[in-house]
Amino acid sequence: MKKLTTEKLISYMKDRSNQELRHDPDKLCHACNQAAIEFEHGSGLDMLKLLCFNEPIPGLHTHSYSFHTASGRNIINTIQEYYYEEY
Repeated sequence: MKKLTTEKLISYMKDRSNQELRHDPDKLCHACNQAAIEFEHGSGLDMLKLLCFNEPIPGLHTHSYSFHTASGRNIINTIQEYYYEEY
């Protein structure tokens, strides 16, 4: 698995958006990596892209006709739960 680091997350967000990151990057990184492990996907960065930029993850069937599938909503909710839990 390609683990997402806090530094990579911050760099990616700066490259992708001109807005300031509003969330704790350490917690966001942890949440994306935990979700990648839970859903047996190889990249925490893909989880970040789904959550923040609504980019589909084809292997996990997160979108259908540009709308979230039940699987996609479940992944997003799981990332949010990891973000808000204490670790």
